[in-house]
Amino acid sequence: MNKVLVTGGAGFLGSHLCDRLLRDGHDVLCVDNFFTGSKQNIAHLLDHPYFEMMRHDVTFPLYVEVDRIFNFACPASPVHYQHDPVQTTKTSVHGAINMLGLAKRTHARILQASTSEVYGDPEVHPQREEYWGRVNPIGFRSCYDEGKRCAETLFFDYHRQHNLDIKVVRIFNTYGPRMHPNDGRVVSNFIVQALRGEDITIYGDGSQTRSFCYVDDLIEVIIRMMNSEAGFTGPVNIGNPVEHTMLQLAERVIALVGGTSKLVFRPLPSDDPRQRQPDIALAKEKLGWEPRVSLDDGLRETIAYFRKLLKGEVAA
Repeated sequence: MNKVLVTGGAGFLGSHLCDRLLRDGHDVLCVDNFFTGSKQNIAHLLDHPYFEMMRHDVTFPLYVEVDRIFNFACPASPVHYQHDPVQTTKTSVHGAINMLGLAKRTHARILQASTSEVYGDPEVHPQREEYWGRVNPIGFRSCYDEGKRCAETLFFDYHRQHNLDIKVVRIFNTYGPRMHPNDGRVVSNFIVQALRGEDITIYGDGSQTRSFCYVDDLIEVIIRMMNSEAGFTGPVNIGNPVEHTMLQLAERVIALVGGTSKLVFRPLPSDDPRQRQPDIALAKEKLGWEPRVSLDDGLRETIAYFRKLLKGEVAA
């Protein structure tokens, strides 16, 4: 049993990670300031004997004793991270400094949840870990993009300067139950609009692509990365390499919901990437991992969750 800290543990990915760590027999401390996280995501864990919840903002130091740290704290959708861009940057940068300082003091292994957004609007396709990216440093999305890039810099500087045991993963588009219904992400947007019988909003002409990984597949590879051999730091791309256009995704959602929604088109937001697809050769080689859940199967599970949410059977 390890004492494991999960920052952002009440969020979409963090709560699923807490579930998995408890199933694996660990003692879990979940830290969240509830800016985008939800108590409902972890309500089922509150009576677990090896689960503890702490309200805390990672932009301030944290003094606990842990063996492993998963640093997931940061708003991850444009709607949320653009709401308070200064705080978003602080969460990525100050949060990384504070968690790295904690890992240094406790000699803990620490994993950083980075993002495909470090590649910006890429000129290389699919994206490999060696690609340095094409990010607008002063755009509306840069609080998140550059914040995560700086966090990666800090992780590798702490590794080189202090011999810290680090792991870095770059997460591509992920979906599944417990997504926030109003987070502005394309999967949740399309599903909620289709379930409500509303028109589905597509930004641009719908030809831009994303690669969608179901949450269970993603948590599996995160656990494998944390447990990987010492010295293997990453960064490692994690996501589903099967590419879909926004039009294809909208059509699949409408078909699975069984609705009659029509498509409406709006201008593409500033700095929105045209293509996003991970090269996961490194994850296959080093972690023996590739996604197993198909888009249709994952969408069915996610649609079922949002049906219950809209009926009030589960709380957001």
